[in-house]
Amino acid sequence: MKLLFTGASGFLGSNIHTLLKGRYDVDTIGLSLEDNYNVDIAKEIPLFSKWYDIVLHAAGKAHSVPKTDEEKNAFFDVNLQGTKNLCSALEKVGVPRALIFISTVAVYGCDFGENITEEHPLDGTTPYAMSKKQAERYLQGWCSMHDVTLGIIRPSLIAGPNPPGNLGAMIRGMRSGKYFSIAKGEAKKSVLMVQDVANLVPLLAEKGGIYNVCDTYHPSFRELESVISQQLGKSMPFSIPYWLAKSLAIIGDCLGEKAPINSCKLSKITKTLTFSNEKAMQELGWKPMSVLANFKIN
Repeated sequence: MKLLFTGASGFLGSNIHTLLKGRYDVDTIGLSLEDNYNVDIAKEIPLFSKWYDIVLHAAGKAHSVPKTDEEKNAFFDVNLQGTKNLCSALEKVGVPRALIFISTVAVYGCDFGENITEEHPLDGTTPYAMSKKQAERYLQGWCSMHDVTLGIIRPSLIAGPNPPGNLGAMIRGMRSGKYFSIAKGEAKKSVLMVQDVANLVPLLAEKGGIYNVCDTYHPSFRELESVISQQLGKSMPFSIPYWLAKSLAIIGDCLGEKAPINSCKLSKITKTLTFSNEKAMQELGWKPMSVLANFKIN
C-alpha cells in the first residue's frame, strides 16, 4: 500500500518514518534533499508521479510566537495554503483513499481545564490555532467532495527523542542546571508518545474521524522532571514557591522574550490542561503507549 508523507523531516516525521516504512511503501515530500519530492508546498503545487492509497499530512508550522504580520502570515501560508496546494496536486494523480491530517489541541484555545473533549468549541485565536482550524475545515469540505476518508488527530504535547517546544526547553534547562520546578510541579499535562502517531495511521485510514490523542494517564510536571532527570543522571530540580515565581514572571514581562519566565509561561507551567482520549480509544480501538514508561529524551 502506497503512502505519501508530508513533513517527514520534522520532529514527528523523523521519529515515525522508519515505523511507517515497515508497514507501507512510503514516499515523502518536504524541504529536505532526502525527500522524494523536494517541494515547498506553501509556495507551489507539487507534481506527483503516482497515485497514493493514503496521505499522512504532517507538514506544518508551529512552536514559535510571531512578532510581525509576516510571521503571522507564515502560519497560514504553511498550514492552510500548503494544505490547499497538496490537495490540488492529489487531484491531478487521483485522490487517495484516505487522508490523515495532524492538527493540534491548540484549536480549542484552552489555557487550562481537565479532560477536554472533541465537543469543546474551537476557540483558539493564535495564528497557529486559526490556521489549523481553517485547514481542518478546508479538508472536511474537500474530502467530502471527493469521497476521501478523512482522519484528523489533535495531539497534545508530543514526547519523543529531542522534542521541540516546551518539552525540549525543559530538557535543555535541566541539562544545563538552569531549570527550576515551580510550586512542586503539581500541574498535569496531556502527553502523547510520538510513536503512537504511526500506530494510529491504519486505524484512521479505515474509519476516519476527529480525535484528541494523548496518553490516558496525564503526568504532572514533577513526574516528567523525574523521568528526564533520571536519564540525564542529574538530581531532581529545585522547586521554588509560586509567590517567588510570580515575582520573577512580572520582572520577565518587562524584560521581554529573553527572560526565562514571564506571566504567560508561568500560567502554562502551573495550570493543569488535559484532554480526553476516550473517543479515539472507543471508536478506533486504539491503546496509547505509556509516556512515563516509554519516553526517551534522545
